[in-house]
Amino acid sequence: MKVLVTGGTGYIGAHVTRGLAAAGHEPIIVDDLRASKPERAGNFALERVDLADTPALTAVFARHRPDAVIHLAGSISVAESVRDPDLYWNNNLGAGASLLLACARHPVRALLFSSTAAVYGNTDRSPIPEDAPLNPTAPYGSSKLGFEHLLHRSAPALGLRSAALRYFNAAGANPEWGVGEAHDPEEHLIPRIIASVLDGKALHVYGDDYPTPDGTCTRDYIHVTDLAAAHVAVVEADGLASGRSFNVGTGRGTSVLEVIRAVGDRLQRQPRVEMSARRPGDPATLVADPSALREAVGWQARHSSIEEIVDSAVTWEMSRRAARS
Repeated sequence: MKVLVTGGTGYIGAHVTRGLAAAGHEPIIVDDLRASKPERAGNFALERVDLADTPALTAVFARHRPDAVIHLAGSISVAESVRDPDLYWNNNLGAGASLLLACARHPVRALLFSSTAAVYGNTDRSPIPEDAPLNPTAPYGSSKLGFEHLLHRSAPALGLRSAALRYFNAAGANPEWGVGEAHDPEEHLIPRIIASVLDGKALHVYGDDYPTPDGTCTRDYIHVTDLAAAHVAVVEADGLASGRSFNVGTGRGTSVLEVIRAVGDRLQRQPRVEMSARRPGDPATLVADPSALREAVGWQARHSSIEEIVDSAVTWEMSRRAARS
């Protein structure tokens, strides 16, 4: 199957692209490279296009005639979305609408959307099922939810099968594939901890007064390789009913302090921690109920213990630093 992967040079996109290829599919990357670099495309076809440029995007569809689309392009920072909400509505909803226009002109069988657990907001349910109330607390989650609605409601008219994967906390790396986390600035917890230890700097933890066992936020960490496998399973599932959104997680929560200890154990160094005030929009606990995805396509996390995630992330960061030295 020929699969167009928007945002295919990003952290998750680079893993999904390689996961598709490993499963025998042909990925075509569409990325404007605002948040990445062309070398992350590897040897896969790369079209440098802004998704909001509908004519240019339609031309890409005409050239490649994809069978399916995996849409991973978008803006991903909760804090940035609070500072600049217009950017998030433009990138996450407006550009997504442009993508649907291209699909209308060159029909595809399926469109799988990269969504987020942020659509649930500050829910009291744990683990969180897909039928939990949808109440995002920041423009990031709201804009992702807006495109979920647009996609699922447009799919019947466009003759495609729609699906969305609500990520919890993607983490780790696949060093064998030569890809891992490299955000600028880096906001994800595990690479921040690793960098702070290796650079001998203090790590700022945002809030230690949450209603959790140790006072720090609890999250469901999913190895990015498992996340890539979920995309492959869903895009291959031709018999899957359209219009469904699925959680992708493990069903287990790990606190910020537990992650810090895991990184310290792996590096055999004691991280230096400084407590800071809570960040706006951070829920205390986000843990997935992933049973619907397991029942629908047989997917389950296989590499997502916190130890395996941390080990892969450390291996990736050490290899990056060695390559730069």
